[in-house]
Order: sequence, then C-alpha cells, then structure tokens
Amino acid sequence: MNTVRIAFIQASWHQDIVGQCRDAFIAHVPDNYVVEVIEVPGSLEMPLMCKKLAETHDYDVICCAGFVTDGGIYRHEFVAHAILQGFVNVQLQTGIPVLSAVLTPKETFAEDGSNPDQHKFFFDHMCVKGTELASACRATVENMKRF
Repeated sequence: MNTVRIAFIQASWHQDIVGQCRDAFIAHVPDNYVVEVIEVPGSLEMPLMCKKLAETHDYDVICCAGFVTDGGIYRHEFVAHAILQGFVNVQLQTGIPVLSAVLTPKETFAEDGSNPDQHKFFFDHMCVKGTELASACRATVENMKRF
C-alpha cells in the first residue's frame, strides 16, 4: 500500500470541540495514511494555510476542522462563507483537494458554557463529523487516483 499524506488543519478556537473531529478522523483513516496536524489560531486562517501546504505538493488531501460561532461581533455566516470560498479557490488553483469539517451553529453558541447541553451536542457531533471526514477523505483519495 502506498503512503497517503494528509494535512489536517484545525482551529485552536473551541479546541475541545474541534479536537473531537481530529481524534475521530485519525481513528478512522486507513493505516497507510500519515496525518500531519497543523494548528492555526482560528478558522479564518485556514484558507491561507491550505494554500501554503497545497503549494508544497507534499500532501494528497488537506482536511480542515473548525467551529465558527456568532459571538455578537460579526455574523458567522459571512465568516463561514469566506472560509469555504477560500477552500474552493485553493482546490481549483492547486489541484489538491481540500475537505471541510468547519461547522457553524444556527443559533448563538453559549461561549460562557452556560448551556452544557448545547456544548455536549457539538462535542458529540464533531466526533460524527470526524468519521464522515475520514470517509470523504478515503473516497477523495480513490477518486484522485482514477483521474
């Protein structure tokens, strides 16, 4: 089996939640996948890091995990859109697939921990997203081999 190199970029904001995605992802990729984890301050910094890593052509796929919330300063939908547009641009410019598990809740996220049920939901949900990201990564690697 050939080695498949994966860059996994994660935001440091909400690290306890985002870390669940990373851990589930690593647990569900095949043994021949070498995953390098790169941490960036926030999700908005991911597209630039994606581009820098893709330009090296050292990675077969770049996977990203983050959690973008509405903190009352700016609308999280605009931030999430900019992040995803950045990922799409990197893919199209470099030919290196960029997969996203950057989530944004519909409702305001209780940053102060005052809603433990909400925190638990996203904590658990990121485990599911990490597993789904691993599945998407495997499928993408196989598709890229075909073309």
